[in-house]
Amino acid sequence: MEVGLVLSLALAGMLLGVVEGLKPGPLLTMVIRETLSGGLRAGVWTAAAPIFSDGPLVILSFFAAAWIATNPSVLLVITVAGALFLAKMGLDCYGLEPPAPGVIGPGIPKDSFLRGVLTNLLNPNVYVFWFLIGGPLMASVVEEEVLAPIAYAVSFLITLMLTKVGVAYAIHRASGGLSVTAYKRLLAGCGTVMLGFSLFYALEAYHLITQR
Repeated sequence: MEVGLVLSLALAGMLLGVVEGLKPGPLLTMVIRETLSGGLRAGVWTAAAPIFSDGPLVILSFFAAAWIATNPSVLLVITVAGALFLAKMGLDCYGLEPPAPGVIGPGIPKDSFLRGVLTNLLNPNVYVFWFLIGGPLMASVVEEEVLAPIAYAVSFLITLMLTKVGVAYAIHRASGGLSVTAYKRLLAGCGTVMLGFSLFYALEAYHLITQR
C-alpha cells in the first residue's frame, strides 16, 4: 500500500474541506439561516447535508467526469432549478421569526436537513467541482493506490461538514444576546445574499444558453 500517497490525498482533502467549508456560498448561507431561525440543531443538520448529497456525486464523478464536460444541458437544468430554489429561500428569510428561547420544534432539524440537501444538489458549482476537478483527480491516482481517492473523498466530506458545524456553533453562541430586531436583520441579510446567489445562477444559466 502506498501509505504516503494515501496520507497526502487525505491531507489535501482535509485542507480543501476547510476552505470549502468557510468559503461563502449558498450552503454556508443556508447553515447560518437555519441556525438563526431554528437553533443549533437545525444548523448542524443543514451542515451535514454534503455527506448525503455529495456522496453519490463522488461515485458518479469518478466514472462520468468526461461525460458531464460534453453535456452542458445537464448543468443548465441544475442551474435554473438552483436559481429558483434560492430565490424562494431568500424571499422566505424576510418573513422568518427567530426561535423562542429553548423551544425548537421537532420537525425543524429534518426540514433543515432537506433544505440543506436541496441547496447542495441544486448548486452547479458542486457538480463542476466533482465532475471536472475531484473526479479526474481521484481517477488519476486509483491505478497507483485504490485507497487514495477514497481517503481524499472521505477526508474532504468529513472536514467540510465539521467546518460548517463549527460555523453553526459560532453563530448560535453569538446570537444568544441578539434582540428580535437584530435576528430579523440578520435573517434579512441572509435572504439578500441568497437572492444574490439566485441572480448569479440565473446569469450563469443565461451564459450557458447563449453558448449553445
